[in-house]
Amino acid sequence: MANHKSALKRIRQTKKRTLHNRYYAKTMRNAVRKLRAMTNKEEALKAYPNVQKMLDKLAKTNIIHKNKAANLKSKISAYINKL
Repeated sequence: MANHKSALKRIRQTKKRTLHNRYYAKTMRNAVRKLRAMTNKEEALKAYPNVQKMLDKLAKTNIIHKNKAANLKSKISAYINKL
């Protein structure tokens, strides 16, 4: 266990940040999953901007990598075009 005050504080910060990041990453995964499960093109087109916005925000704050966000957006748009 850490002995320095700063190390203890860093552990507290890391726990808090990890919980925050995990929540938003899980929310994003659920949104992508829900969009991929849609079979109606109009419905998927309505949901796509929100998912795209979420991916961009998470990439900007380094919760997910920018290339991962780009890949997901690309795959989702290809899926919607295929519908």
